[in-house]
Amino acid sequence: MYFSPPKTAATTRNRGSAVPSQDDRSEYNPSGNAAEAAPATSNSALASRFNQMFPVLSPAEIDRVRRFGEVRRFPAGGLLFQAGEAVAGTYVILSGRVGIVPRDVLGKPVPVAAFAQLIGAPIEEMSEVVPGEVVGEISQLSGRPDLSAIDARAIDDVEAIFVPPEALRALLVAEAELGERILRALMLRRVALIEIGFGGPVIVGGLRSPDVTRLSGFLERNGVPFRVVDPDQDPDGSALLTRFAPAPVELPLVILSDRTVLENPTKHELGRAVGLVATSFREEPYDVAVVGAGPAGLATAVYGASEGLSIVVLEAVAFGGQAGASARIENYLGFPTGVSGQALMARAFTQAQKFGAEFSLSTQVKRVDCASERIEHDPVHILELADGRRIRARAVVIATGARYRRPEIPDLARFEGRGVSYWASPVEARLCHNEDVALVGGGNSAGQAAVFLAGHARHVRLLVRRPGLASTMSRYLIDRIAASPNITLLCDTEIVELLGTPDHGLGSVRWRNRRTGVEEQVALGHLFLFTGADPATSCLTGCGVPLDQHGFIRTGTDVGSTGRVPLPLETGIEGIFAVGDVRCGSVKRVGAAIGEGAAVVAQLHTFFARRGLTPAGMVASQAAV
Repeated sequence: MYFSPPKTAATTRNRGSAVPSQDDRSEYNPSGNAAEAAPATSNSALASRFNQMFPVLSPAEIDRVRRFGEVRRFPAGGLLFQAGEAVAGTYVILSGRVGIVPRDVLGKPVPVAAFAQLIGAPIEEMSEVVPGEVVGEISQLSGRPDLSAIDARAIDDVEAIFVPPEALRALLVAEAELGERILRALMLRRVALIEIGFGGPVIVGGLRSPDVTRLSGFLERNGVPFRVVDPDQDPDGSALLTRFAPAPVELPLVILSDRTVLENPTKHELGRAVGLVATSFREEPYDVAVVGAGPAGLATAVYGASEGLSIVVLEAVAFGGQAGASARIENYLGFPTGVSGQALMARAFTQAQKFGAEFSLSTQVKRVDCASERIEHDPVHILELADGRRIRARAVVIATGARYRRPEIPDLARFEGRGVSYWASPVEARLCHNEDVALVGGGNSAGQAAVFLAGHARHVRLLVRRPGLASTMSRYLIDRIAASPNITLLCDTEIVELLGTPDHGLGSVRWRNRRTGVEEQVALGHLFLFTGADPATSCLTGCGVPLDQHGFIRTGTDVGSTGRVPLPLETGIEGIFAVGDVRCGSVKRVGAAIGEGAAVVAQLHTFFARRGLTPAGMVASQAAV
């Protein structure tokens, strides 16, 4: 998806010298209005960053771009790209004007004035791109760009530098200052798309449908723009059903920019349709396969790829892991005003792609074959994916983290997705607006979620089995909870019963004070569970990697006698490492996970050196030079 800025003289003059903002908290940190039919007013936050979103490159900067691309020419009336098709690369306009026509999911033109209002921009000449502008979007970094929702047509003869994805990544690395301006622009454009819910899938279904919530949460956590229309409340929804589903179908429908229709898809099916799932992998072994894209896995990808390792990252759900679902992290170094987990993790995701790491999201690793095959004395591990594909890598880093534990509550499974949630994202916050909710858990994640939900719900009841929070939660969160007028802390309390119906979901919750035995039943439709976590190590079943009594992976000296001395983050199987929450003895903090992800890269280099191997990524880099 591509935007064009307005062309007032003042705007063009200012955009040429825009200074990047030092406050990056809003990047990839959308307000979460994508599930609404359309925002009613302009977005002042986006308008304040308009100059950074649409910079005009100087002639000297354009000359620096030239060596990374090729000049392409388009006659008047010719299409650079059109709606419903993937765009193969990024364009820098040299001469001529390009007309931009946004199109809705039905293929109808969207008035330019509507876009101007949505992103807080002046209407004048909004529909044209002029020389010096960059036409592109952040998905170009992956090499699997999104489907365009815009026609870009030459108004008169146009010359433009075409920069393919691999060359764009090279430009961002080689030209630091120029690359920063371009990358910031691409990131902010993605924020704009998410904010206004344009350019991605349209979900047709009831706003409170569990399946709509499931799909909305999946797209939001993966930073994919989308919009939800309810056919019972929105005329657009009825029109879409008439057009795309004349016969009765199971809702929700998901309609893509090329008008492909998915009927109540699984997350993996939707991920594949929107390009999150890699369609192919390299035939030769990767240097490193990283299983998990939480803080530890993303740090491994960033530091490893920046040092020349060929890396593929496989994530079963969404980048960021549990940290990506944190509403606000206030004790992470360097962010005194706090940062949302999604914002922090999205930047790491973009950063890893900038250095060339490959990603396949919504991709489950079913099994790691620790009995490595040998190719000319080169050990290679096999990763078997749930979809039947296989990936080969010389080293494997397990960064799967932990999954929230399901407490023993009667009928819990019946209400999962129908009032019971294991994370609190903006999708869930919208659903419980001005309603009563309960949240179970005493750790930092529970505290962050309670504070976040208090800004949306009428009343939040925080239930903990312990006598208090001091032993499990950071002091700043305890103080904030105590200061929140609509949060009630219930200690020594456990849930004993969930009540509701299959049609309407959760209706009320009964809990008991463990000290007094007194029970209370409260009518509420939303229960959030943050009740500890179990290590996600199912892919290692039968592999022989040593685990502790709780199922966490042993590394380094904790491995025990193996006949060799493993590296500090190496498991009992040579060439297989573990970092982050999944590792026995790790500190369950975002900062600690990132530190281990960075530290393991140095140990990977040691591993390769011991084997007398030159990483394939470094060989390719040397050949390119």
